[in-house]
Amino acid sequence: MRMGEVLRKTGETEILLQIELDGTGANQIDTEIPFLNHMLTLLAVHSLCNLKVAARGDLDVDDHHSVEDIGICLGEALKTAVGDKRGINRYGEATVPMDEALARVVLDFSGRACLVYNAQIAREKIGRMSTENVKEFFQAVANHAGINVHIDLIRGDNTHHCVEAVFKAFARALKMAVELEPRIEGIWSSKGNL
Repeated sequence: MRMGEVLRKTGETEILLQIELDGTGANQIDTEIPFLNHMLTLLAVHSLCNLKVAARGDLDVDDHHSVEDIGICLGEALKTAVGDKRGINRYGEATVPMDEALARVVLDFSGRACLVYNAQIAREKIGRMSTENVKEFFQAVANHAGINVHIDLIRGDNTHHCVEAVFKAFARALKMAVELEPRIEGIWSSKGNL
């Protein structure tokens, strides 16, 4: 089973995150941030990864530490779950509509962390979540999983729809990238290593 589990305790947050790559999209999400719960549920459902997140943070300050640290945990869990990356597709891409919004995510489990984030979000908050922390979440995932992630919000007016399209596109790209390619016995790289 390709799984990763991270327990992170700091002076700002306490997080337990578990992911199983070869799942059905089953999820148990409790971050104390309702909109982030919704987005992580969508991530699980559309990636077909089983995902469990239990997070407590200093929300009396703001949501930044919780959102970023959950991204750190997801990145570390993904890195553990893919292991040496033997046999994975490595690359994934998806373009996903959500009503008037359209988002594209392309990623590579290259071992080289990089985020290119091109998403202008109109509103500052959705519920209790600051929309600027969407970028912080994906930056943390990219850094700690060692993946190259390109996120483009192609269009959209409704802030909820825009962020939802981004999370769904990331989930679909993730699903593609971690799928096993039976013709590849080793690591899918001309160098033989990632």
